[in-house]
Amino acid sequence: MVESGVTRKLAAIMYADVAGYSRLTGADEEGTHKILATYLDAITEIINNRSGHVLLYAGDAVLAEFDSVVVALNCALEIQSKLVEENEALPANLKVEFRIGINLGDVIVDRGELYGDGVNIAARLEALSQPGGICISSNVYDQVEGKINVVFEDIGLQEVKNIDRSVHAYFVNPVAVKQEESATNVTADLHQEIKFCTAADGVQIAYSTVGEGPPLFKTANWLNHLEFDWESPVWRHVLHALAQNHCLIRYDQRGNGLSDWEVEDISFEAWVQDMEAVADAAGFERFPLLGVSQGCSVAIDYAVRHPERVSHLVLYGGYMRGRSHRNSPAQSQQEEALIGLIRSGWGQDNPAFRQVFTSLMVPGGTPEQMDWFNELQRNTTTPENAIRIRYAQNNLDVSEQASQVTVPTLVLHVREDAIVPFEEGRRMAATIPGAKFVALEGRNHLILDNEPAWPRFLEEIQTFLATSD
Repeated sequence: MVESGVTRKLAAIMYADVAGYSRLTGADEEGTHKILATYLDAITEIINNRSGHVLLYAGDAVLAEFDSVVVALNCALEIQSKLVEENEALPANLKVEFRIGINLGDVIVDRGELYGDGVNIAARLEALSQPGGICISSNVYDQVEGKINVVFEDIGLQEVKNIDRSVHAYFVNPVAVKQEESATNVTADLHQEIKFCTAADGVQIAYSTVGEGPPLFKTANWLNHLEFDWESPVWRHVLHALAQNHCLIRYDQRGNGLSDWEVEDISFEAWVQDMEAVADAAGFERFPLLGVSQGCSVAIDYAVRHPERVSHLVLYGGYMRGRSHRNSPAQSQQEEALIGLIRSGWGQDNPAFRQVFTSLMVPGGTPEQMDWFNELQRNTTTPENAIRIRYAQNNLDVSEQASQVTVPTLVLHVREDAIVPFEEGRRMAATIPGAKFVALEGRNHLILDNEPAWPRFLEEIQTFLATSD
């Protein structure tokens, strides 16, 4: 029985919170507070003009109620658009961005305050959103779809803190929506150009350039193929997004992809020389360098050897120490088992052997993504080369080089990565002087476009590269 004075009602709840508030206040506490106060005033004015009602200010967060979810979403879109304008005049490290969550749910009203799962879910949706973005529940989507001219991205069922059931959610990114038509045209016009250069020992290395703007180099990793990756459902969202605002340069390491397969030397030193050859051939004097997985070690070493050429270092899912240096019997046994699978069945038409690697790389992948990765492995290199590459990976150690890095560095790592333990990413960030560390939620070693971490991954990189060194 509901007590006197306590009622229930259906309400549209908006929860907005500042992204990276601790980082901002750490950099400039007084300046951030002044900017935040101005932004909160602007948000409040927009809410009031949309017939909403602010229920609570909690430091850097705002809780508001609306009678209509259409009004609530339009309000959120106006807020994010307004804040984009306000942020334009600020340097990247001082921009204050809000995440917004919206839910339609049953709430408890007591002495003018709202309680219950309807409110809690809105707060959890906010946490799923990317900075500058909006995340809504399926209850909201059902009411606004077709009524507001935006594009929704279905991110499926999400497990959220302190809610005993999964929440079906959708992303709405105001900036992406505004640019959707032109971005689609830009992506369609992107055409990569593949060339070859010669490494120090005469090996032919294939590399590609695509897009316009300042350069961004990506080091090679396990395993690449310039043509397959560009069209694949595992890599294309990353590569196309990076090429939107940069001239993206990437290459196939020796022994795989379009580079020479029959090579005498597959070693860490040879990998660094491959990077040097591509950097010289591409003709850019200075550039940011992106490393993924094994490619992080090459990026670190290159940045130490050539600090005058590297402006920023971005390292995702990587490590300083190969498996042979991690003192983990369990990992060593697993690695020997995986090498046995490569030796026994890597080149067979039946993908069962390669599926083991795929399941570790992208455990949350769709059937299409898993099938593609299975085929990539078979078409990218021989079983013999795959084993040689694995042994070279296992034996590398750039811990000393990492401590000598002098360029601004961003390290990102997924918490439940089954290929490279989270601790290895954390260790790498702790070793590199001044490195910024970002922990991403998820379990896919290669970040996929259908997981919540993807928008944050891209936003963190774009913001970091926008800062001057």
